[in-house]
Amino acid sequence: MPLLTVLALMALPFLEVWLMIVVGGTIGVPWTLAALVSLLILGVAVLRRAGTKAFRDADEAMRTGQQPRGGMLEPLMLMAGGILLAVPGFLTAALGLLLVLPFTRPLLRWVFVGWAERRMRKMQDRMEERMADHGMRVPNQAPGGPFGTTAGADPKGSRTGGPAQGPDQEPPRSRGRTIQGHFEPVEDDDKN
Repeated sequence: MPLLTVLALMALPFLEVWLMIVVGGTIGVPWTLAALVSLLILGVAVLRRAGTKAFRDADEAMRTGQQPRGGMLEPLMLMAGGILLAVPGFLTAALGLLLVLPFTRPLLRWVFVGWAERRMRKMQDRMEERMADHGMRVPNQAPGGPFGTTAGADPKGSRTGGPAQGPDQEPPRSRGRTIQGHFEPVEDDDKN
């Protein structure tokens, strides 16, 4: 898969130049340049708007201690779309428009979150297999993993369907290795 990505990125400039020549031959060079400049201006405007919104959301999240309301995926998609619009070319502009338009963004977000959940599940399974091969026990995970509750997880219990922990109950103890010790602050000798 990475080889295909590298080959696609290497072919992209040639495809863009070919497409510019074709469009220039069809509608004329001045209209082609006007279209490219207008896409550049649109990309810069989207970048400014997305950057301002992302900064505002991050500032509010830091002040309140809460996660951003819409998450960070939305501003990142807008920024990536703005960058693709600002890059001269019609293929990159088409991809940028897909990331920027409000009716295509939810579909792309759904596709990306599904891909990321599958990828995380594969990585977690691989890690659990390797830990089991070395004789280590895998502790119970939070339901749903890093993306919240998924279809296979019980939202009230653990991943294996166990009882939920209430606020008055003590969390289960791990049966893994425990290293006991204590920490002492280290004083600098340079203060004397």
